[in-house]
Amino acid sequence: MEKFPEAHDIIVNKCAEIEVIHVEPASMEQLLCVHDRKYLEAIRDGKLTRYDRNRLGLPHDPRLLERSAMETSGTIQAAEAALKDGIAANLAGGTHHAFANRGLGFCVLNDIAVSIVNLRHRDPELHVMVIDTDAHQGNGTHALLREDLFAFTYSIHVGKNYPAQKEPGDYDVPLPRWVEGAEYLRSLEKTLPETFHRAEPDLIYWIAGADLHIDDRFGQMKLTEADMATRDAFVLDLVRCWEIPVVILYGGGYNRSAGMTARLHANTVLMAQQFTMSPQ
Repeated sequence: MEKFPEAHDIIVNKCAEIEVIHVEPASMEQLLCVHDRKYLEAIRDGKLTRYDRNRLGLPHDPRLLERSAMETSGTIQAAEAALKDGIAANLAGGTHHAFANRGLGFCVLNDIAVSIVNLRHRDPELHVMVIDTDAHQGNGTHALLREDLFAFTYSIHVGKNYPAQKEPGDYDVPLPRWVEGAEYLRSLEKTLPETFHRAEPDLIYWIAGADLHIDDRFGQMKLTEADMATRDAFVLDLVRCWEIPVVILYGGGYNRSAGMTARLHANTVLMAQQFTMSPQ
């Protein structure tokens, strides 16, 4: 998708202080901590059924597994960097619709769950929180982390939108279709702070999402670019006040205007850089 190289170029051109590190694809061993072997082999070998391809929304491509494994590796490495430096981003990731044995909604692998499980090899009781502000519920992440006693999932999304079948998380905030920016922000500000008290996380994964924008094709929300900047500032301020390491992930974005999805993703990363450089 064009948004990935476009957002990368915006970020590196606007902020030379941001270090961009290239990664190798996650290993099969790392992926098997979450995903079924038969599913991974079907992706690799182009043997997904037509039904599975349709619900994934992507055609077969011989590079699909490698590309998705690289995206997943980015989240694994960003989590390590966040634990060390306080904040890091994967310039992709947030593929929250993927389940252990199937992909949905353009999400092949669940990079969040794979990263968390691999961190647990070193620290079995690491408390993590997933903040999902993408316009769609993170159903795959909810399902994969449901039995994890040290994970807390929060998702604020359109209630009557994809996915049709929701998975219960620890804290879901369903909103009406075509929610205005002011109402969205009130709901976020009312619900998100209490999750920090409930979860007391050691690490946060934030799936930001660019599909809240009024011109997005699939988000069914009506936030402006300014509203989304307010969202970003609110989340980042909470994270900084609590002094919790955070991994920023892109999530979805399907804007009608060329270049806007990339711009919105880049805006989030650039604001995060400003927060790291500004005094509390």
